[in-house]
Amino acid sequence: MKRTLYICYFGLRQPLVQTQVIPYLQELAKAEIDVSLLTFEPEMSSEWTAEAIETERATLAEKGIKWDLRPYHKRPSALATAWDIFAGTLAIRKKIAADKIDVLHGRVHVATLMGALARTLSSRKPKLIFDIRGFFPEEYTDAGVWPENGLLYRAAKRVEKWLLRKSDAFVVLTEKAQEVLFSESADSGFDKSGRPVEVIPCCVDLEKRFAAPTPEAREDARKRLGLDGRFVVVHVGALGGLYLTREIVDLMAHSRTQDEHTFALLLTQTDPVEVINLLGERGFGENDCLVRQVAPTEIPRYLIASDVGLSFVKSTFATLSRSPTKIPEYLAAGLPIIANAGVGDVDALIRDRRVGALIDEFSEQGYTLALKEARELRLEPGSARRLFDTAVDEFGLTQVGGRRYLRLYGRLFGGNRE
Repeated sequence: MKRTLYICYFGLRQPLVQTQVIPYLQELAKAEIDVSLLTFEPEMSSEWTAEAIETERATLAEKGIKWDLRPYHKRPSALATAWDIFAGTLAIRKKIAADKIDVLHGRVHVATLMGALARTLSSRKPKLIFDIRGFFPEEYTDAGVWPENGLLYRAAKRVEKWLLRKSDAFVVLTEKAQEVLFSESADSGFDKSGRPVEVIPCCVDLEKRFAAPTPEAREDARKRLGLDGRFVVVHVGALGGLYLTREIVDLMAHSRTQDEHTFALLLTQTDPVEVINLLGERGFGENDCLVRQVAPTEIPRYLIASDVGLSFVKSTFATLSRSPTKIPEYLAAGLPIIANAGVGDVDALIRDRRVGALIDEFSEQGYTLALKEARELRLEPGSARRLFDTAVDEFGLTQVGGRRYLRLYGRLFGGNRE
């Protein structure tokens, strides 16, 4: 049995870990891979009592995942991260020896760097998977977190270059990212050095989180949420930074000029003050909008009551690597998507599978055309089921995510190359 240590520089309770880490690890565990998970937890002293840790550890063990944790330090930013890398490297080195780890699986650059350093310091040399996820240095500059071509950006690019040399296998989220980094792998599944590469978009656990949408389920959800007679435009996920908050509200407001029954629904972990103010400026009263922070398990019951889902992300070089998690969630709920062009593989998905509308420019004309197309798609007979089936085909956890991770592991050890 192969033993893998998945290194994640996030906290266990963060939504992306709950929806994009643990379900994937369960798929590996089902295939009889011995799975360990290392996370970095903020505010451990206040939130993580000994009892809480043991409860979570037992829950994960039932899923076939052994969990360990370390504290996450936030400030001062660069020095705190450097300390976490140092401490994490030492902890991983110990686990390599104690648990006889065969694979170090790093999520994004910082976690993979810890794994690479720990392997360098160890007599045992596990394989290293660089789960790239996105163009992390460019994302930070595009979002205004780092100055363009500044010291931190240049340091991150040097680390990235080293990790690309030292890793034994790679995961990217989009075919566009694959084309940028490993164009030669598109047909063969291997880079020019013979290392396996997989494109694994952000998937959704359909069996546990979503059921195929039905008119009865939709009607029940709309009654429960008081949305009868409303045209519900929903946005799920973060706001600000690379996420275009103002444009999201602009489209919602434009929809309201066409249909006075438009209801704006935003499910976000971001501080809601800015978006609530923007909605108020656009004339949305408290009966016309809802901004709420909800757990991942609660999202489906809001989406099934909606009419169209929005995905507006700044289009840059960095976002070629983006696979928005909200896209499969919308489709699983039977919602047509309105998205802006130039983000990951979303353009191809919408055009090839006819699951929504693309906006080439943020304007009243662009909003009008997109809303019209989405409404027409919504009213097509069998549309909700077809969109759900697309989610299964393109983003199903078992059908896509789990299968491709297992293929990567098989190829990493010279096994199944199909």
